[in-house]
Amino acid sequence: MPNYTLHDPLWFLALALLPLSLWLRGRRRVPVLLVPFAAAWHRPSLASVSRWPTGLAVAGLILVVAGLTRPQHIEDKREVRSEGYDIMLAIDLSSSMLAEDYERGSERINRLQAIKPVIQAFIEKRTSDRIGIVLFSGRAYTMAPLTTDHDWLAAQLERVKIGLIEDGTAIGDGLGVALTRLEQAKRETAGKRQGAFVILMTDGANNRGALSPTQAADLAKSRNIPIYAIGAGKDGIVPFPVFDDKGNKVGYRRMMSDLDEGALRDLAENTGGKFFRAFDTGAAESAFKAIDRAQKIEFQSKSYLLTTELFPWVAIPGLALLLAAALLARPAAARSTA
Repeated sequence: MPNYTLHDPLWFLALALLPLSLWLRGRRRVPVLLVPFAAAWHRPSLASVSRWPTGLAVAGLILVVAGLTRPQHIEDKREVRSEGYDIMLAIDLSSSMLAEDYERGSERINRLQAIKPVIQAFIEKRTSDRIGIVLFSGRAYTMAPLTTDHDWLAAQLERVKIGLIEDGTAIGDGLGVALTRLEQAKRETAGKRQGAFVILMTDGANNRGALSPTQAADLAKSRNIPIYAIGAGKDGIVPFPVFDDKGNKVGYRRMMSDLDEGALRDLAENTGGKFFRAFDTGAAESAFKAIDRAQKIEFQSKSYLLTTELFPWVAIPGLALLLAAALLARPAAARSTA
């Protein structure tokens, strides 16, 4: 073993390097604690811990995406059935409906103004019915097909006014279009249409159209569809308003009411319906109340599925796994500080 003395050059060199070593250690930014035998503390199984955040994040992401696809468990399929009629309203919009032979309080109103509130009240009471509207004068058009959306139907009826269609009284065509609409939603037993009828409101006699009222009645009878006819207006001479070029009412002239009551009565009776004469709004209300007492039938309204949403059962565990992955991925110093 070498024997060094104070006079040995190597001893003096070691003493000279000691201050330099202390200065360099003071310059290090991160202090290091040296622990003897630290390598013996290592466990290979601990190395796999770093893989857990990635695995948890992937599993959580898969579950969240699966939840966004909205998985469902189908329990049952049911059909909603309700009782009611299929009813088509055929409304006359010929110019004669402007005759002001009705009254609301002390005010004169025309026939359409008198009938519309009665129809509105009828629609509101028939909550289980499918109702449609056909308008006719010189021609006939479907304004609303059969529907259970009575709020929408009432809004459409509010828009009805005389002058929308060329003038005339095509009663046969109006009935023909109404019967066609009922055929499109047919419900038959032994070849006969069940639970459907037409309500015809007019104040005149047929003078236009390709189909006569008699032909329309024969068609309705063959399909077992009764027609309820309501004749609007009073008999004899009635006041008819006169308008200027700007549409302002400037006076009245007298005109003869031309309702063909006999033809309408035959039409209704031949099809199994009834005829009503509406001299005033009270009579019109009575007519609709009489119709309201008809027999109700059951028809299919809609079908739907009974389902259970599985989204929470998939998405919530996925979010929990993503949160766990985020916590495990934080640096050890941040976890110890928290």
